[in-house]
Amino acid sequence: MDILDHIERTLDTLRPYIASHRGSVEIVDFDPSDGTLLVRLGGTCQGCSASTQTLRLGIEARLRESVPEVKQVEAV
Repeated sequence: MDILDHIERTLDTLRPYIASHRGSVEIVDFDPSDGTLLVRLGGTCQGCSASTQTLRLGIEARLRESVPEVKQVEAV
């Protein structure tokens, strides 16, 4: 399985929770040399004060656990 497919499948496990808060997340880019994943938060997640926690404690934590190639996640 390709790394981006693995990342996408992992995000699919988080999307129902994010969608329940009327938000969304999409992959923008992944740099395998340093393990940085760029994502775009949309819907109510965009600009929400809790989006940083969602990004770090939810998205980044799950991805680092499930996809070892991902070292950090940044929102753009």
